[in-house]
Amino acid sequence: MNFDEIIDRRGHLSNKWDMMENIYGVPADDGLAMWVADMDFRSPDCVQDAVRAKLEHGIYGYLGDYTPYTSAIQWWMKTRHGWEIEHDWIMTTTGLCNGVGIAVDTLTNPGDAVVLFTPVYHAFARVIRSANRTVLECPLVNTAGRYEMDFDRYETMMTGKETMLILCSPHNPGGRVWSKDELRAVADFARRHDLLVISDEVHHDLVFPGHKHTAMPLADPGIADRLIMLTAPSKTFNIAGTHCGQMIVPSDTLRGQLKARMSALSLASHDFGVAMTTGAYSPEGAAWVDELVTYLDGNRKLFDDGLNAIPGISSMTLESTYLSWVDFSGTGMTREEYKKRVNKDARIAVNYGSTFGTGGETFLRFNIGMPRSQIAEAVERLQSAFSDLQ
Repeated sequence: MNFDEIIDRRGHLSNKWDMMENIYGVPADDGLAMWVADMDFRSPDCVQDAVRAKLEHGIYGYLGDYTPYTSAIQWWMKTRHGWEIEHDWIMTTTGLCNGVGIAVDTLTNPGDAVVLFTPVYHAFARVIRSANRTVLECPLVNTAGRYEMDFDRYETMMTGKETMLILCSPHNPGGRVWSKDELRAVADFARRHDLLVISDEVHHDLVFPGHKHTAMPLADPGIADRLIMLTAPSKTFNIAGTHCGQMIVPSDTLRGQLKARMSALSLASHDFGVAMTTGAYSPEGAAWVDELVTYLDGNRKLFDDGLNAIPGISSMTLESTYLSWVDFSGTGMTREEYKKRVNKDARIAVNYGSTFGTGGETFLRFNIGMPRSQIAEAVERLQSAFSDLQ
């Protein structure tokens, strides 16, 4: 795989590249899109071959036998994460936001509160509030550039209206890989307050050397009766556009409730998404991911070194994901000033930290899942845009 290849995505209906001028005012001709969380790498041959097989067959009828698909998911979870799951635990959603929406809609009631450890992936709060539930933001603690949880404080914040907790593991946007002890603390907190737990583990394959992701049920097997696991190949293999994700639910009771609701909504999986997932979760896919993580780690080092050389700007050291979380508070600038410098002067589209909830106000999120030369270009532009600080 040539991760250095620059593939022009403009004009291909890409949200990331074709919408940045409308949303951020970043010019389409020479702007850099570092916001939407998909990568600019072509998916591996094992995924492309699965698509070609579909095209060559030429008939796109209803799916019947899901065994190859569920077997591939089982193999991947056991081989890559040491987690053994059953076929019938797996339910397919049209992406993980859809999975969150189904779980919130099915397992909570209007007026209930859902706990989020903020700052966190912005779509969670949007889905919760759209369902007429409320968000309880439990802020993470930034300890020397690394997020930690403060359960003593969280205990004082609980109101009794909370019925669910959503965990992002690994964490987006901070890139933390939670330890087993931290995950057990989450499980204990959920049991004390009788909370259902959604564990979004979509970034679980993109973990850098020196760190190891632990699936929530392996950290605390006793959490299984209240756990909805969310996984997907979308981030790992850059196939988010297929909108194919998995809810893996060990509890018969919870799974029955969720299946009934999905049946009532007549939700079904996408033929191409199933095929691409089956192709991705394979030995060939595993080898590609290992190369990808090595490449992303190089991008991370280049980006961190470049940004941290600018006085007042601090990039949180990533343990996982391809989403760099950068703090601009040390510049002394207003939010509008540093956003202007990034969008207008550096011509880079990024996610604004305020959208991730409490604790994200002074941050911007940069997607570094792109060819190395574009990372170098981004660093050069940002250093120029903030040259007066150096």
